[in-house]
Amino acid sequence: MFDLTGRTAFVSGAGQSVGEGIAKVLARQGASVIVNDLHADRAEKVAAAIIEEGNRAVAAPFDVTDYDATRDSMRAAEAELGGQVNIVVNNAGVAEGRMIKPFRDLAPAEWRAPIDLNIFGAMNCIKAAIDGMCDAGWGRIVQISSGSARTGQNINQTMYATGKSGIEGFIRHLAAETGQYGVTANIVALGHQKNLEDKMPAEMIDAILRTIPIGRLGDPIEVGAFCAYLASDEAGGITGQTLDFNGGSQTR
Repeated sequence: MFDLTGRTAFVSGAGQSVGEGIAKVLARQGASVIVNDLHADRAEKVAAAIIEEGNRAVAAPFDVTDYDATRDSMRAAEAELGGQVNIVVNNAGVAEGRMIKPFRDLAPAEWRAPIDLNIFGAMNCIKAAIDGMCDAGWGRIVQISSGSARTGQNINQTMYATGKSGIEGFIRHLAAETGQYGVTANIVALGHQKNLEDKMPAEMIDAILRTIPIGRLGDPIEVGAFCAYLASDEAGGITGQTLDFNGGSQTR
């Protein structure tokens, strides 16, 4: 089950953390993986690790907010791997140099980066692949999002949350447009992940853990396994959904 042999997957922001986990799991399930990251060294390291495991991957370092670079790099990677992209996982979402400040303290020039990445960056990746998916009659789009898109939080992340809210709305409409062509589009809204351990002191991590019923942070491999399911034939009846993956920390 959940065999992705013969599929070609593109994963943005796949050079570390959750994106790395997603790329590795998709490759283990048989997909050829285009490993995107803004930083070439990170993309190349993950692609090399996938190849070392005996699976297929190619590094594709570029900025997804640049549509021409996205389209051209995707076409080049497809040619190298010998397959058209039919799985897109939009994971890139944390803008370089993002400002963690209350909205009142943000200048208008500081609004753009999180929105450009989370909305236009994701749309660029989808646009570069969607025609081929629809023409072939099969495709899978998985949009990584966050509980911040639907839950107000006093954590100084209004622009990040705005970008995630916007792309969630886009995905729901896209799913309605493309379902007739065999293309599904779903959203995975993540809770707190292990990468927080590198960014926060232990006492803050402990406070977060007390809000998570399973008592631990998310694991990139688990996220990858969920994405592999959504990218499989077996998940063909699921589209236009926002699926929470947060250890029970946000219930509705």
